[in-house]
Amino acid sequence: MISVIVPAYNEEQNIAKCLESLSRQTVPRDSYEIIVVDGGSGDRTREIASEYADMVFIQTSKKVGGARNDGAQKARGDIMATTDADCIIPHDWLSVIMAAFDRDPEIVQLFGPVIPMEGGVKNHLFLALANNFSRFGYYTGLFYYTLGCNTAFRNDAFLMAGMYRTIDAGDDLEIARRMKSLGKVKFENRMRVVFSMRRYEQYGTLKSLYEWVYIVAHGGESDKHSYSKREYKK
Repeated sequence: MISVIVPAYNEEQNIAKCLESLSRQTVPRDSYEIIVVDGGSGDRTREIASEYADMVFIQTSKKVGGARNDGAQKARGDIMATTDADCIIPHDWLSVIMAAFDRDPEIVQLFGPVIPMEGGVKNHLFLALANNFSRFGYYTGLFYYTLGCNTAFRNDAFLMAGMYRTIDAGDDLEIARRMKSLGKVKFENRMRVVFSMRRYEQYGTLKSLYEWVYIVAHGGESDKHSYSKREYKK
């Protein structure tokens, strides 16, 4: 079984589309579970999620990394996949993940590229650069630019590694370094999700990138920038 963890906070406008796409996977529905971990939403996020998900609960740990950790500790699957509540998931996403882990038992973490949901040259260019940056890091072995919206783990290895650090930014990159000590961290080009650029459009792509780099360079924590204060109140 695969457990899909979806952190959410005030996502009533988006979460139904995300969970509908997860409900229409090419693998049998009884071969995976959907777990929504809510950050204390003040809207109908939990109510809507309950129509699709196998489990919906309010997180007890801090920040988005903590939401994923809470979900992992309740997961029944051998494999844990993570995505975001405003993403759209292609129908073959889980089958690609299953096949990769089945082919190579040494893989402990799998990640892939993202496609912009919104149109526009700027959005496509920005994510093309991000995807190529991720490929460069992987194929050179210099770093692993993984994203929490499109990552999967062997759950026992994830728990053994100590799970995500609950920091403001860079938690999805930092975990890959620890997972590497337990097995293979692999980039899979066919493992794709459709990613919403709404926050980057709202706050500005360059400003968001600058804030993200600044926070990561300072250990992942910041009370100066707005980047980490957009989704979760915890």
